[in-house]
Amino acid sequence: MRSDIGILREFYEYNPDHLVIFGTNVGTNLDPVLFPNLPVSPATLKTLAADLAAKQAATITGGSPTYAARDTAFDALTAALDSDADYVESVVKDNMEMLLATGYLPVSNNHTSTPLDDTAILGLWNNGTTQALLQLRSVRNANVYQVQSSTDGGKTWVEACTPSSQARRILLADLVPGMTYLVRARAVGGSTGASNWTAPGSIMAT
Repeated sequence: MRSDIGILREFYEYNPDHLVIFGTNVGTNLDPVLFPNLPVSPATLKTLAADLAAKQAATITGGSPTYAARDTAFDALTAALDSDADYVESVVKDNMEMLLATGYLPVSNNHTSTPLDDTAILGLWNNGTTQALLQLRSVRNANVYQVQSSTDGGKTWVEACTPSSQARRILLADLVPGMTYLVRARAVGGSTGASNWTAPGSIMAT
């Protein structure tokens, strides 16, 4: 019987820098004890991510061959992530907590569900030193809320916290005092995979 949750395969659409972050995160969080028969080991995922990072950096000063090498490294990492995702789905089944701990994002396999509405940032406050609290508008049929932050004005985005099943109170930790962060979020888990990203909110960490 097919599980009602699966893994969002959106990583094929990531830009190379984002894919490096995502691949490294999955490689770091996948537990080989819980997933002993992974087609691609966590260590290999991190090696492939590091190779993509190096190939991406080489395109800054290189010509067409460096872009071809970057694209080959991109394809190798996405193929590895896809292979492991198939196995992870077979193990976690409907265990959302176990899936989220891997670094992958969930998606609903129930295609009778309606597309997700967009969420919105309702509040973003400091929560003492190095922390902020984010409040989002709840979205019906959302499994989790994905939150990203940027410290370069929105040029690059990184995962700000573990995806949260609660919209009203999401803790962002380990912020750098004096640093200004842009924060965006989206709902994940409907038949369309994910909602649109919110307009970014801004906060200076204390």
